[in-house]
Amino acid sequence: MLFAFLYALSAYSQQDSSMLVPVVTSDTLTISLPSDSVAPKTKNSSEARNKRKPKKNTQSITSDIAYTAKDSIVLIGNHTAILYGEAQVIYNDIELKADYIRLRLDSNLVYATGVPDSTGENMKGQPVFKDGKESYEAKAMKYNFNSKKGFIWGTVTEQGEGYVTSSKTKKISEDEYCLQNGKYTTCDQHDHPHFYLALTKAKMKQGKYIVSGPAYLVVEDIPFPLAVPFGYFPINQKYSSGIIFPTFGEEQTRGFYAKGMGYYFAINDYVDLALTADVYTKGSWSLALASSYKWRYKFGGSLNLSFIRNTYGDPNTPDYSSSNDFRIMWSHSQDQKMSPYTSFSASVNFSTSSYEQNNVDSYYNPSLLSQNTKSSTVTLTQTFPESPFTLSLSMYVNQRTSDSTINLNLPSITLNMSRVYPFKRKLSVGKEKWYEKIAITYNMALSNSITAKESKFMQTNFLRDWKNGIKNEIPISASFTLFKYLNLNVSLNNSLRWYFSKVNQHWEGDYSGAAVSDTTYGFYNLYKCSASLSLQTQLFGFYKIKSKPGKNAPIFRHKIVPSISFAIAPDFGAPGWDYWGSYDRPASDGSMKTIYYDKFAGGIYGGSQSRGSSGSVSFTVSNNLEMKYWSEKDTTGKAKKITLIDNFSFGSAYNIMADSLNWSNINLNLRFKIYNQFTMNIDFVLDPYTYQLNAFGSPTKVNVLQIEKNGVLGRLQSTGTSFGYTFSNETFKKKTKTTIPPPSNAEGELPGESSELAQNIASLDPMSEMTEKEKRKESYKREDADYQEFKVPWSLSLNYSIRYAYSTFNYDIMEYDRKLTHNLSISANINFTKTWRFSVSSYYDITNNEWTYVNCTLSKDLHCWQMSASFVPVGRYTTYNFMIGVKSTLLQDLKYEKRKDTSDNINWF
Repeated sequence: MLFAFLYALSAYSQQDSSMLVPVVTSDTLTISLPSDSVAPKTKNSSEARNKRKPKKNTQSITSDIAYTAKDSIVLIGNHTAILYGEAQVIYNDIELKADYIRLRLDSNLVYATGVPDSTGENMKGQPVFKDGKESYEAKAMKYNFNSKKGFIWGTVTEQGEGYVTSSKTKKISEDEYCLQNGKYTTCDQHDHPHFYLALTKAKMKQGKYIVSGPAYLVVEDIPFPLAVPFGYFPINQKYSSGIIFPTFGEEQTRGFYAKGMGYYFAINDYVDLALTADVYTKGSWSLALASSYKWRYKFGGSLNLSFIRNTYGDPNTPDYSSSNDFRIMWSHSQDQKMSPYTSFSASVNFSTSSYEQNNVDSYYNPSLLSQNTKSSTVTLTQTFPESPFTLSLSMYVNQRTSDSTINLNLPSITLNMSRVYPFKRKLSVGKEKWYEKIAITYNMALSNSITAKESKFMQTNFLRDWKNGIKNEIPISASFTLFKYLNLNVSLNNSLRWYFSKVNQHWEGDYSGAAVSDTTYGFYNLYKCSASLSLQTQLFGFYKIKSKPGKNAPIFRHKIVPSISFAIAPDFGAPGWDYWGSYDRPASDGSMKTIYYDKFAGGIYGGSQSRGSSGSVSFTVSNNLEMKYWSEKDTTGKAKKITLIDNFSFGSAYNIMADSLNWSNINLNLRFKIYNQFTMNIDFVLDPYTYQLNAFGSPTKVNVLQIEKNGVLGRLQSTGTSFGYTFSNETFKKKTKTTIPPPSNAEGELPGESSELAQNIASLDPMSEMTEKEKRKESYKREDADYQEFKVPWSLSLNYSIRYAYSTFNYDIMEYDRKLTHNLSISANINFTKTWRFSVSSYYDITNNEWTYVNCTLSKDLHCWQMSASFVPVGRYTTYNFMIGVKSTLLQDLKYEKRKDTSDNINWF
């Protein structure tokens, strides 16, 4: 056999010395072969006769071809190598895997396909072709290694976010393919996709684009009457610019629309830009700009600008109206690595008050619709190294959208000095002296602020409407420990304010006249100072319940934290200070009443210190109650501790220098835990004084205590609480029980069913002799005793707030009436299946017995598609929105959307 094989090899070598097949005994071979760009064609007899000498191939494979397989056959006479079972052929960057590969040694053609599996119904080991980074699957293929051309049947290749399949593909170059009866889909179940675009014929440039002829949509194997004469699908893995296609639809008030059309600019690796526009057939339009930027280790942020022009009605009719709205959103943050001492940050959210109400996309976001305030801040901070000082320059804007009020502060400058101890020795020797504990801080602030309506903001006057000033504060404090158990805190507060205007008032007219203000401008000093001293300690009490001998009785611990403080402030109402003024006002009985007023009451940092000397003694007593107990079921013997009352505190203050109304309101607070992390916090405010009418007929507090007139410590002025809790599967989930495995025998194996030990264990199990039906029934009973497991994921969040406080004055009983206000917000989510999800968020006004807002959303995950339906059935903004579309961003415009808005029903300010 060996002689015959060598003889055949010698005869083959004499035909063409360039064709060499090594003799090996393994199924892993490396061969060097000549190559033709196409398979050799059959020549006629005349050509064969005229060609006496064979011509050598000028095109040859530049490197070896290596292949492996479980089994192989090399037919030298036919110039063929056949590989069976997990075959693999490697040539340069080309790799081919299949269960059947036939390789022509003379023409460099390879044919690959799969083989039937054990059932004979399906194919296994189908070809997988890889060329560099690109790869695709196929049912069968024929390929030429040299020309890199071939035919592929049943191609499956991933291009970008999508998959391309075709019944027959011709590879015409290294990266170009011609497809027949192709499919393009973003569904990863490419063998049987949920949807695809049927491409009658197409050309694909790998990693670049797909250009097709007539194409139509197929969903669940059902062709849809949605066709295009040609198609272009960009497959760009790089960051690039491109057109943003719009979405089309209809709104009740603005007509048909094209939304979101524009262009995306991939400027560079640091910044991008998107410009979009919305156009409506009834005249409304909008423009938007969105940009994001990022410079690693330096800074990053985003900028969004939008402008909306809405028109309602016919311009030739009286009910025609229009509105202009805009919004600016800017977020900027600086990396600390850029500069350890300087930082710049911005968080801007500024818009016109009616922007959210005129923006349809906000109707489905309850947080935007219920947002009453917006704030914007831009801050530059400089920290000085080896210094306690920090300088900050900022600008902030607060908006109240309910009444279109804007508060602008520009600029706001602060200079803060951290706490220093000026008397502390650099080298501490011995015990610390008392004066070394004295600490000083310094804070300086400059502000320039204005508050105005949005529509009148540009009409404001700097001197008349803007408030400005400079504040300097120097707090001095020290803390001491007396007799080991008493904590003494002493503080001295000094404040100097510089204002540039003050107000003088006088009364004009009779009883029904009015106070007239006259503003004078200049430079004015406003000084404040006060001193305080506070003393605090902790007391503990224990109580043990009597119990039976040999058992541990619960122990209660009561912690009391009493605190008393004294604060004193001088009288700044004396005429020498010129902080307070007065005028005489006629009363209804003809007498004159002296009215005192603060000349700096409208100052940006507050007005003057109160008239008269102040010496206030305040006290607070806080209580905490805990219990320690031992459970009889706990075999470890460790005690458990629970908190019964987290805090119960009460306090008030008494001004010893006031001539009347010495007592302050009485404040009480109760905080306790109900269940796990659920905490209840309730505040109470008691008013100790009664009310009467003054000379002008207005209710005023008089120096008559409630306990003297009504026999009560004080009248409830306000109380309230708010709490929330979230229930879910985990709330009622039964704890997993530890299963003890059956004992093993001497060999370490589990005893079999015939084992005597196993039979004894089974005899102790009450369910061992039950039928399957009885076992299931008994299992349900056992689960029900410990909450039967509900496997559908769900969550329910409840947030409740209640307030009971003074409202309007009742002249019949000479007391304030109290009003109860309480609200409930509910949000719930439930996943009926892995793909169906329902959520609802709502707000219920219990006081007025009405739902103020309800938003329901039903969504379905359709694998490569998604469907959602949102509707707001009640409230001011009754809307609905239905959308079904493809998840992939590449085909994000392949969707159907229907929405309804009620912007024509909105009457904004």
